[in-house]
Amino acid sequence: MPTNTNRAELRDFLRSRRARVSPEDVGIPATVRRRTPGLRREEVAQLAGVGITWYTWLEQGRPINVSSQVLDAVARTLILDAAERDHLYRLAEVPQPPVISDPPTELPGHLDTVLEALDPLPAMLVDARTDVLRWNRAYAALHPALVSAPPGKRNTLWQLFAAPEGQPRIVNRDEQAPEAVAGFRYRYSQNAGDPRWQDFVARLRTASPLFSRLWTTHDVAPPHLCDKRYDITGIGEVSLRATSMELTDHPGVRLVVQTPADRRSRENIDRLLRQATHL
Repeated sequence: MPTNTNRAELRDFLRSRRARVSPEDVGIPATVRRRTPGLRREEVAQLAGVGITWYTWLEQGRPINVSSQVLDAVARTLILDAAERDHLYRLAEVPQPPVISDPPTELPGHLDTVLEALDPLPAMLVDARTDVLRWNRAYAALHPALVSAPPGKRNTLWQLFAAPEGQPRIVNRDEQAPEAVAGFRYRYSQNAGDPRWQDFVARLRTASPLFSRLWTTHDVAPPHLCDKRYDITGIGEVSLRATSMELTDHPGVRLVVQTPADRRSRENIDRLLRQATHL
């Protein structure tokens, strides 16, 4: 049941969206001149397949029960885009059904310039499933086996639980592992119907008994970034603090920048980059 504040917002939002849709937009012939622009309430109710009284109460913000199926019908009738549909669900305080995420579209070239400008800080672009999409020189020097892995394993969660040979050892993996799995399940629940996510989980459970055990706990938490401590052969320990920024024009894609947490880590990163330059 929406709160009083949300009911008022819901009322105003539905009225504004109804006024925006012309009869011609939904296949209703314009026969007589209308006093107000847009659709009438009874037209929205008829097109959405709901009762006129029920829709009137919804638009008036009355305390009625609302289902996701009915909200979807109203959203289609009012020709809401994805952002408006999400807004409608939030105002009605109805949990959204799982959303199958589309694969990230081709990323524009200027993002490579951004990544390069962040050197010597390791930086990457990563999607909701933690697949690594792009990276800079410093990230490649820190994770050579990861960036050269095939797409199905070029993934930070795969690195944490089934790191291939040549990857730096994550010193604080026991601390990070439960948090990483809980955060991943939070995103998984929004994409549970997507066979790509299901396949990834099945492969990782086979590859990592630890991941499989943690997955069966069903722990879930909003994702958050933690410090990672790496032990790099021939270099020493490096502690990195991650900062994540969403790309507004590519939903689900994040820019993650890793910053040395102390002087020793910064010096070791510099040594690693000098070593990589001479290879």
